Amino acid sequence: MSLFDNFEQFQRFREAWTSIKIERPVDMGLFTFGDSDLPYFLVTSSAQSQMVGIRRGSVKISRARIITPDSLHPEIRNFFEENEDIGFIEKLLTRSAAFSNLRLVNDSGPDRIVTDTVEEAVEKLNRQLDDEEEDRVAILSAPSEFSGFAVFRYATERVLSSAPGNIQELRERGFLP
Repeated sequence: MSLFDNFEQFQRFREAWTSIKIERPVDMGLFTFGDSDLPYFLVTSSAQSQMVGIRRGSVKISRARIITPDSLHPEIRNFFEENEDIGFIEKLLTRSAAFSNLRLVNDSGPDRIVTDTVEEAVEKLNRQLDDEEEDRVAILSAPSEFSGFAVFRYATERVLSSAPGNIQELRERGFLP
């Protein structure tokens, strides 16, 4: 392993992170006690073809009930295709108390290929969700090679945004000083 391996991993991570858009965010916090489901639509584009893919999925986030040496590290499933990406992500997450004992599982269906542009697909999904008065489903967009990163980014941002409310609830129930 050379000195530049970590730099190259960081550059890939940064490229992926900045190419992802949360087109329709969800403001609802995660449950402090129990599991949370984060439904989403992921709109992907490929540099090789003009096709756009739409995938529906959901991330289930479980907090460790009892923290043991086995549950001290985050568990991440079904986000990435390459093992090297998951190792880098797990290394980053174990350094954060917000993620150290979480279990994140991504469950998604197959891509539905459409002839729209990413912008048109996002607009149609937004209209569909508005018509259904659905406010718990997010819309994400990313290049197809970063689809796992897109869902991972969405989940981590939801964990981070709900952390202050979760900590406050733990205090109110007497679990924290």
